[in-house]
Amino acid sequence: MDLIQRIEDKDIVVGVIGLGYVGLPLVREFCKQKFRVVGFDIDQVKVDALNSGQSYIQHIPADLIARLVEEGRFRATSEFGELGEVDAIIICVPTPLTPTREPDLTAVLSTMRAVAANLRPGHLVILESTTYPGTTDEECRPILEAGGLTCGRDFYLAFSPEREDPGNPVYSAGKIPKVVGGCDPDSTRAAVALYRQIVVDVVEVSSSQTAEACKILENIYRAVNIALVNELKVLFDRMGIDVWEVIEAASTKPFGFQPFYPGPGLGGHCIPIDPFYLAWKARQYSHPTRFIELAGEINTSMPEYVVARLAEALNRQRKPINGSNVCILGMAYKPDVGDIRESPAIQLANLLDRAGAVVAYNDPYIPEMKTRHSDLNLQSTDLTDEFLARQDCLLIATNHTCYDYDRLVRLSKLVIDTRNATRDVKDGREKIVKA
Repeated sequence: MDLIQRIEDKDIVVGVIGLGYVGLPLVREFCKQKFRVVGFDIDQVKVDALNSGQSYIQHIPADLIARLVEEGRFRATSEFGELGEVDAIIICVPTPLTPTREPDLTAVLSTMRAVAANLRPGHLVILESTTYPGTTDEECRPILEAGGLTCGRDFYLAFSPEREDPGNPVYSAGKIPKVVGGCDPDSTRAAVALYRQIVVDVVEVSSSQTAEACKILENIYRAVNIALVNELKVLFDRMGIDVWEVIEAASTKPFGFQPFYPGPGLGGHCIPIDPFYLAWKARQYSHPTRFIELAGEINTSMPEYVVARLAEALNRQRKPINGSNVCILGMAYKPDVGDIRESPAIQLANLLDRAGAVVAYNDPYIPEMKTRHSDLNLQSTDLTDEFLARQDCLLIATNHTCYDYDRLVRLSKLVIDTRNATRDVKDGREKIVKA
C-alpha cells in the first residue's frame, strides 16, 4: 500500500480535528517524530492562540507550540476546506450526553460531514472520540461513502480510542499503547502503520467495533469500582469506620485487589459519560445493563451526600446552610489540571447555592467558573487569612498538591474533606469531617 510507505517515510501531512486535551497531545507526538501537522478547530480563539505560540493546556508548554509553529511543523486553522490538503485525518471531538443521558454525536457527525466534503482517494480517517460500538462503521462510514468513494478501496477508516490522562507525568500520549481497529483489513493496516510512528506499542484488534468496545470497557470498569467504594463510604461512615483507612489496609494484599478511591462524584470527559453510551446501545438489543445503571445512580448521588454531610456538620455548630459562607477548594475534576469538564465541584456549587449558601471557590488552575452546567458566575478567590476567617466551611472537592492543608485547617472553622487530602494534618483534626 502506497500510503503505508509514505507514512513510514514520514512523507504525509497529518490533520488533527479538535485541539483540546486529546488532540493537542497528538499534535505534539506527531511533530516530535518530524511529521507535518495541521490542526483544525471550530474555536477561533484556540486557533489564534496556537498560531501565535500560546498554549491553553497546562502540560503542553507554550514554548513547544511556538517552536513547532516557527519551524513550520505545525499550524492551526478553522477552515475545514483545507482537509483536502492533509493525508491522514484524526478526529478528537467531544461526545457528551444529551440532557436525557443519551449519546450526543452532533460533533462527530458534523465533523464527518466536513471530512466527506473534502474526502479524496487515499485519505486515512481515524475516529478517536469515545462512543458506542458500531459508530464508526454504522454512522460514520455511510457519511463518507455518500460521495461515491468506497471504504477499503478508495479511502481508509478506523477507530482508535483516546487514552489521554491529563496531568499524568508518567504516561503521556506517546507512552500509552494504542488500540486500533479498522472497518476493513487495509484500513486497520494503514491506521496501525500511522500510530506505530508515535506510540510505544500498537494493539491491533479485529474491527472498529472491538476497538470502540475496548474503551467503553475500560471506563465502565472504573465507574463500577468507584461506585462500589462510594457506596461503602456511605455505609462505613454510618458504622464509624474510615473507608480510606480500610482501602489503605486492603491495598497491602499483593494479589486480587486493586484500590479505587471514593470522592464527591465523577468528573472528566470519560467516566461520567461513556458507560451510558453502551447502556443506550444495549437497549437496541433488549439487554439491561444493570451494573452500569446502578453505578451511575450511586456516583451521581455523591454530591447530594456530600452536601448532606456538610449540613450535618454545620448543624452541630448551630448554623444552617442558608446564609453560611462556604468556599469550595478545587473546581477541576482531578488534581493539578485546569479541566472542569463534568467536575462534581460544579454540582456541589449548584446544590449549595440552591440551599442558600454564599458560595465561593478557589482553584489556581481555573480563574473563573464558566460552564453550561451552572448559572453561577464565580471567580477564584485568594485564600487570604482574612477570607478564610470569614468562611463558615471549607469544602475540599479537588485535592490539588499545591494547597497547604495544615494552614487551611488551622485557619478554617470547619473542613469537609471529600478526598482524604487532610490525612497528614496533625493539628485541628476536630474541625475535619470526611465526606
